[in-house]
Amino acid sequence: MHDRCLIGIIALMAAWCATVTAAQAFDDAKYPDLKGKWDRAEGNAGEGRFDPTKPPGRLQEAPLTAEYQTLYEANLADKKAGGQGSDPTYKCLPPGMPRIMHAYAPMEVVVTPQTTYVLMEHIHDNRRIYTDGRDFPDNMNDDPMYAGYSIGKWVDEDGDGRYDTLVVETRGLKGPRNYDVSGIPLHRDNLSIIRERIYVDKADPNLLHDEITTIDHALTHPWTVTKNYRRAQSKQPIWWHEDVCAEGNVHVDIAGQAYFLSSGGLLMPTKKDQPPPDLKYFKQTRK
Repeated sequence: MHDRCLIGIIALMAAWCATVTAAQAFDDAKYPDLKGKWDRAEGNAGEGRFDPTKPPGRLQEAPLTAEYQTLYEANLADKKAGGQGSDPTYKCLPPGMPRIMHAYAPMEVVVTPQTTYVLMEHIHDNRRIYTDGRDFPDNMNDDPMYAGYSIGKWVDEDGDGRYDTLVVETRGLKGPRNYDVSGIPLHRDNLSIIRERIYVDKADPNLLHDEITTIDHALTHPWTVTKNYRRAQSKQPIWWHEDVCAEGNVHVDIAGQAYFLSSGGLLMPTKKDQPPPDLKYFKQTRK
């Protein structure tokens, strides 16, 4: 009996020590306070813009190669004619990186000892940024993801003993992906490298910045933009909504052509003189 009690005490002490060690390993005070709900700082004025400092569309001045500028122009022409262009999100495909960080819906950042999570309210376009010292896996491109594989490191840039910046690199991406709703394209090879510096504003603890640099074969040189997020201020508990893209989606893609569903559930064209889809698998009623 005495031996069993002793063994139980030793096991309890070991568990307690492990808990204390884990708690000591993650000192919350060493990290910036990122709790709460973050919205795009520009509000609706920033909607549809990858670079929030510039107007949308061609005025974004994306440094595209000649080949991808031609593809972008074809995309814009299709949109002008009523089509969906090259933007795949109308079919509820994820926007992918770096477009996820556009914050098209409220965002939450959760910091843990080994992983920082970026959680998007919109159709759960979430990210895991691993900060446990790992390297990119050798087989990363065997299972690419729209959000990619992100490895980060917390750093103390101002030397005050507290982490202030999360430095991130993302690879292993899946496509198709665009930068924004206008359809600015990334390269089809999906070999993009996306680097970020995420940090709280020194003068305003409720302002978060994400400096994003995209290295991509569709660009003539790396493209750097800074996105800004404002922490929502409310005395009420945070309320997170559920946003399911497929719910109420009236877009239908058939053989590469985009159509609409009417309120009565009937197929409609999106462009003038658009032919109906091929109905060869349906028995036609002859008059």
